[in-house]
Amino acid sequence: MDQSLIVELHLCESIMEGECTAGGAEELNSEPSATKARAGSLHKHSHGLAEAMEAEQEGLVEHQPLEQDDLNFERWKPKPKPKRTLHEKIGDLKTYLWNPETKEFMGRSGKSWSMTMSPQIHNVHGFDITFNASDRSSWRKYARALEAQLKPYDDTVQERRNIACMQDAYFMQDDLEESAERKACQFKRSWLGPCSGLQEKDFGYSAGKPCILLKMNRILGYLPGQGTPVNVDCGVKKGTSEELGDVEFYPKNIFNLMYYPYYGKLRHVNYTSPLVAVRFPSVHLDTHLHVQCKLNGKGIINDSPTDRFLGSVSFSLEVGA
Repeated sequence: MDQSLIVELHLCESIMEGECTAGGAEELNSEPSATKARAGSLHKHSHGLAEAMEAEQEGLVEHQPLEQDDLNFERWKPKPKPKRTLHEKIGDLKTYLWNPETKEFMGRSGKSWSMTMSPQIHNVHGFDITFNASDRSSWRKYARALEAQLKPYDDTVQERRNIACMQDAYFMQDDLEESAERKACQFKRSWLGPCSGLQEKDFGYSAGKPCILLKMNRILGYLPGQGTPVNVDCGVKKGTSEELGDVEFYPKNIFNLMYYPYYGKLRHVNYTSPLVAVRFPSVHLDTHLHVQCKLNGKGIINDSPTDRFLGSVSFSLEVGA
């Protein structure tokens, strides 16, 4: 409480005590005029005290602590949203993976998907295949990358794990239980001919006739081409077609429909992505070329002005003697 208020309270107590003593009573009888003066003084002090107490009370009101209910912060938290059932969550996930209305996979349209290549040796300018046919150390890294890529495609492995499927038709397995394992179609290494690494262990690099492998990205539920196989073509972006020479594809320049749809890693345990091998048997020596291989098919975009990797792969190719 304010110090001046305390002083006034003590003064008031002193005055009140003086008025209430026996001597004070006598003074009231003998000196009525003096008593009247003191009464006026008391009234004045009482009025000042009342004002001081009123001001103090207002200060207490302004600084009074929060009520216990106000300290219950739980009441200020936003109310939680109703919990979704497991069935609803699974439905949302299925729609995200494949939306039949928007034709989107994982929120993206088919135009967003492309392919990868092997060997994938990257430099500051992009993918690069540069070597001298007579220098084994210059192309050995390419041959090793291709061999590692093709190990799961060994004929014996494919015959043991996967089944022979009917070609040129989607292999639909939607009638199985959601968690049931799906069968996978064989893709045998021997189908890649001179790019299989079975007859030519160096994949043609020692003869200046290099091979590359192309593979489409895996997409859950994707049915590429809308009933027509997606095909591949390769050509020069910088240079001439004569300098690039012939381009050969094994087993064909298409991704067969029987390998689709893909049901995911957990259900499609032994799934083997189809490959297209590309061979350059007559490329001009000591000529720096920029080569592009593109996907072609319904729903595929390969000429985006903003994304040069969309639906295609590009690389530099230079073969020396």
